[in-house]
Amino acid sequence: MAVMGTVKKWLGWSQMVASMLAVQVFATGQQLLSKVILSQGTFIFALMAYRHLVAALCVAPLAFFLERGNSKKLAWSTWFWLFINALTGITMAMGLFYYGLRDTTATYSTNFLNIIPIVTFVFSILFRMEKLGLGSRAGKIKTVGVILCVGGALTASLYKGKAFYLAHDHHIHTPAAMDVTKSHWTRGTVMLVGSCLCYATWYIMQVKLLKVFPSKYRATLITCIMASIQSAAIGLCLDRRKAAWKLEWNLELVTIVYSGAVSTAATFCLLTWSIAKRGPTYAPMFNPLALIFVAISEAFVLGEQMRLGIVLGMVMIIVGLYLFLWGKSKETKCLPQPNAGVEELGKAVPESEAMQLKNLVIETTTSSVKSVYAMEEGALKDTAKS
Repeated sequence: MAVMGTVKKWLGWSQMVASMLAVQVFATGQQLLSKVILSQGTFIFALMAYRHLVAALCVAPLAFFLERGNSKKLAWSTWFWLFINALTGITMAMGLFYYGLRDTTATYSTNFLNIIPIVTFVFSILFRMEKLGLGSRAGKIKTVGVILCVGGALTASLYKGKAFYLAHDHHIHTPAAMDVTKSHWTRGTVMLVGSCLCYATWYIMQVKLLKVFPSKYRATLITCIMASIQSAAIGLCLDRRKAAWKLEWNLELVTIVYSGAVSTAATFCLLTWSIAKRGPTYAPMFNPLALIFVAISEAFVLGEQMRLGIVLGMVMIIVGLYLFLWGKSKETKCLPQPNAGVEELGKAVPESEAMQLKNLVIETTTSSVKSVYAMEEGALKDTAKS
């Protein structure tokens, strides 16, 4: 019996770890595919419109079968908050991220996804929704993590350093499409910073949305549909050429289907299962792996050069994020949590790139485990005290 119990426990652990690694692999694939098609000239708003349409189709069965009993007429105020939710958290945030990804690299862009929890935490401090807690050990560790993450982002942005290639025959591995668009690092960095600010604002807004519409599947479905419509409307104002919206049997179509089916539906199922089994502090610990996977894959598959500044910044962000999450986990163990706080929403990053799922937020504050369901692109982060 003891042996069977040990085997069963090991199988459960291995399944959980494999699932979380799969989420990070999904995120890596999303980043690399997006980088390639954007470098080939794919119209960003067309990509977003089609992507979220596929995502809505994938999430619709979950909303229909699991929340059929919650279907009721929505008030105009609820529709307003869902509209703002889609506009801020997807149309603006993801649009800016795609423009930043196009002008930089996948590794550089993923660095910014990992500092979203830090930006959200700073916002929550400014709005007096969270306390810094410098008087406690956990608060000090958390603050050190914030400083390291901000320092890492500045290092990656401002310090270039020596350039090097991981693949010796990088000229063979580099796709011709990657040379079509010249990188504009300054413009791309501004876009990525804007994306971080939009995502952090989105998390702050979730507190209000959760009060008026707590059904996570229906909220995701409606948000994806609204984001698709918003992206189509903005895109048509910018480019009405048929060629910009035409779909063909190529990598762009693969990326669209992959984004909706894998980065949205599959990632959501794995993350919610993980949260139910291990709680909301488990999945976030795997998120920085996506940054490492992206950096290695981009160097070998796409032949992108690595720079010392980006590597140093990446290490600082990973260490800072783990310190921040560790400090928050210690803080939540010592302090009561009557309500889910804004910062625990801010732990959901992406990162995978499935940021449209971040509105799968809080299940219920009266739950016995007080779990937090939040995601992206990529991803659930830590619980926090309100």
